[in-house]
Amino acid sequence: MAAFIASLPWPSLETFLIAVPALIAAYVIFGIAGFGTALIAAPLLAHVMPVAAIVPLLAILDCLAAVVMGVRLGDKVAKDELVRLVPLMIVGSLIGTYLLLIIPPKPMLLALGIFIVCYAIYSLIAPPPAGVLKRPWVLVFGTIGGVFSAMFGSGGFIYAMYLGRRLPDKDAIRATQSTLIGLSTFTRVIIFAGAGLYSDWTILILAACLLPAMIAGIYLGHHITLRLTREQFLRVLYFVLIGTGATLIIRMLVGTG
Repeated sequence: MAAFIASLPWPSLETFLIAVPALIAAYVIFGIAGFGTALIAAPLLAHVMPVAAIVPLLAILDCLAAVVMGVRLGDKVAKDELVRLVPLMIVGSLIGTYLLLIIPPKPMLLALGIFIVCYAIYSLIAPPPAGVLKRPWVLVFGTIGGVFSAMFGSGGFIYAMYLGRRLPDKDAIRATQSTLIGLSTFTRVIIFAGAGLYSDWTILILAACLLPAMIAGIYLGHHITLRLTREQFLRVLYFVLIGTGATLIIRMLVGTG
């Protein structure tokens, strides 16, 4: 048994030193906003991991993180919003997969980053909008979220924009957001498993080793939100959106996207 354990592909110390703080920071944001792990963690993980292994790794951890959030906030999930969003997310994912084959992704990602930053800055400085976003907007946000999830592996910020204008409770926003991410990443895990990306145990063992960092990040993020009002939560969310958009812009301008 000892020989078998020793023969497993354990991650290096260098990988741990980079990955643990990167994932704690990423999942603090996930614990607060319900999205954002890939855009925060992936650039740092790329220094110690093949890029092709990062998305399958984060898919497993995001799926588990959504389960953890679901246990904490399951009764807060806005099921009526999920019923409308999930079919549109699937349709958008199919459209995004097709567009990925015919449209250069970098110009679209740069434009998306600029839009996110402008939207978040406007939301921070403009007077709070009166009332909730009208229900038909789900057609736009649900579909576009699916498109960008398929094209760029990150559509959570689209759903955050929509849910932030639809739900009055910050915990309902987080719970519904993380459930959407969980459904999306679970689908990716199934696809990656079918493609054999987890067959050599390397990613699975690394995910298991980094599980405490994910849990610690979510714990910290959850306890931060307990101290926030809905207005303060939305301000934090908009700052996260600014960081997300800025990350996309920088990645495109330096040519690493």
